[in-house]
Amino acid sequence: MYKGHRISVVIPAHNEAAHVAKVIRGLPAFVDHILVVDDASSDGTAEAALSCQDARLELLKNPGNLGVGGTTLKGYERSLALGADIAVKMDGDDQMSPEYLPLLLDALIEEGADYSKGNRFLAGESLEAMPKLRLFGNIALTFLTKLASGYWHIFDPQNGYTAVKSRALRALNREKIHRGFFFENDVLIHLSLLNFKVKDVPIPARYQDEKTDLNPLKVGLTFPFLLVRRFAARIYQKYILRDFSPIALFFILGGLLFLWGLGFGTYLWVHTKVTGLPTPTGTIMLSLLPLILGFQLLLQAVVLDIQETPR
Repeated sequence: MYKGHRISVVIPAHNEAAHVAKVIRGLPAFVDHILVVDDASSDGTAEAALSCQDARLELLKNPGNLGVGGTTLKGYERSLALGADIAVKMDGDDQMSPEYLPLLLDALIEEGADYSKGNRFLAGESLEAMPKLRLFGNIALTFLTKLASGYWHIFDPQNGYTAVKSRALRALNREKIHRGFFFENDVLIHLSLLNFKVKDVPIPARYQDEKTDLNPLKVGLTFPFLLVRRFAARIYQKYILRDFSPIALFFILGGLLFLWGLGFGTYLWVHTKVTGLPTPTGTIMLSLLPLILGFQLLLQAVVLDIQETPR
């Protein structure tokens, strides 16, 4: 136990035979349960995990590939069944150093957070080793995730080194959480709907010879669409369905005005280029005024949304 709390560590693993044993052996003695969930690996991941012969270890095997989200959720279910107070997620690729585990746990136990996560951007030395494409994508997805989740104070939402209190885990609608690589982002959005407190912890990553199944092109095409959908759902549930707020009105009206101004302005510009005829000033104002007013309403909505962030 750690400071009177029973701790489980969930390790989703897909073809991590080269690393998973090292991850298990590095876990501190205060961890009560080590739950390795083998996501239909084909390289001997399960055998590598069992070779550690750790009495705390329990191996779960998926009959087919469930994805990192589905695999982690399976580990969470087992953690709840075992009566753990806190469930930690560590990937099986040995990027996440166990020496920082107490920092994640203290954020929950001593600082009152319900969910804590690593942040590589607060640990500056790890940014130098981060691949540049991953760094750029992380920054872009961070802003979109802030908007979708309402957790404006968090960064590095793709970080998979996390800890969550069991009471928060039970409250989540786990059936609706994304099963794939969007999992970490989606968990934040679901936590936001229930006003749980989230805290970032500075933790550097260790980049080695691990391989990833993450396809940057697929992420670039699917994540923004998913985040826009989750943003719309959050605004509806939090600021319309449960308690009507002017934040929803500002987002909706501001968005409509901004899109109208942008679309009509683009049409006028194309029309001028094609015909060569000047556009009257009054017609230009029909585009410019909605664009400016819409932007101001959206900005005010964001400011109010930031003030509503659970801390």
